Amino acid sequence: MSKVLMKGNEAIGEAAIRAGCVHFFGYPITPQTEIPEYLVRRLPEVGGTFVQAESEVASIHMVYGAAGAGVRCMTSSSSPGISLMAEGLSYIASCELPCVIVNVMRAGPGLGGILPAQSDYHQATRGHGHGDYKLVVLAPWSVQEAVDLTMRAFRLAEKYRTPVMLCADGMIGQMMEPVDFRGVEGRGPAMEDTGWALTGCEGRPRRVVNSLYLTPETLYAHNIHLKEKYDRIARDETTWELVGGDAAYDALVVAFGTTARICRTAIDELRAEGIHAALFRPVTLSPYPHEALRAAMDKLPPGGRVLVVEMSMGQMIDDVKIAGEGSRKIEFLGRAGGIVPSPDEVAAEIRRIVELAAVAAAT
Repeated sequence: MSKVLMKGNEAIGEAAIRAGCVHFFGYPITPQTEIPEYLVRRLPEVGGTFVQAESEVASIHMVYGAAGAGVRCMTSSSSPGISLMAEGLSYIASCELPCVIVNVMRAGPGLGGILPAQSDYHQATRGHGHGDYKLVVLAPWSVQEAVDLTMRAFRLAEKYRTPVMLCADGMIGQMMEPVDFRGVEGRGPAMEDTGWALTGCEGRPRRVVNSLYLTPETLYAHNIHLKEKYDRIARDETTWELVGGDAAYDALVVAFGTTARICRTAIDELRAEGIHAALFRPVTLSPYPHEALRAAMDKLPPGGRVLVVEMSMGQMIDDVKIAGEGSRKIEFLGRAGGIVPSPDEVAAEIRRIVELAAVAAAT
């Protein structure tokens, strides 16, 4: 298949099928509803199963059951719906079951609005369920990358037996762009049975999928095991992109998702004025590429500042500060409620912090 023009949500659904997903459980909510709408038609064509659950609480527990049986499965929702899945996500992570969760973020808090936002960053990287566990979180900035990261999400989920979240803002879900599926090979619906899936115990020892540990020493050991696995993921799977970092730059902008594309436009326009800024874009929001960002900060001139741009009131800025360890002045430009920052607004902020750095260097 050559390039096809697809809406982001539909492209995510097709990518899931090509990744071998055969079971989807979900509930409609804007702005992700096109994912289940697409899959309710496509899954039966490939021998799959689509279930519209009575709620997001039900859908995540259906994923829990299907993942435990060793089949490729997923769910999708938007911000308030992901909140309802919190308990089930904790169970799935504790049981080390592979699955994919797609969050097409909308503005909040509460029911908020249906316009795009990035204010689920804390929820995705630090929140959702109870206990000591983390999700792998991937953030695309285009429809093509949403396809690529959906495929990667299924691979990571199975490799590490962990839930993986694709975190896309509403613009990614609703925009239409050309998508290339060439080279995207489909896989069979069944995962390799490595000794954990509940497939019926006839002819083999009984298996148990469980998240209840009543002995504190046993639960402590389980938490250590989960952390060691996450540390391996952080070591081997963390990804990012540094745009414009091949030459000296006066300022560093940090953004993800659609906001990063807006920042790239601003940076390109500023080059005509002789202002050079680089863009650091985390692709894995969790694990976060702290070391790579610190290295990008170290390339700034003395007094050079970092600008964090988000469609939120400032959530990723915490990770940027962790990366910087107090070595750089960090500025923030945020928009919330569904308001999207413009390239002109970003460019104005970059000019401001470059001027501040120049004044500081001269005094």
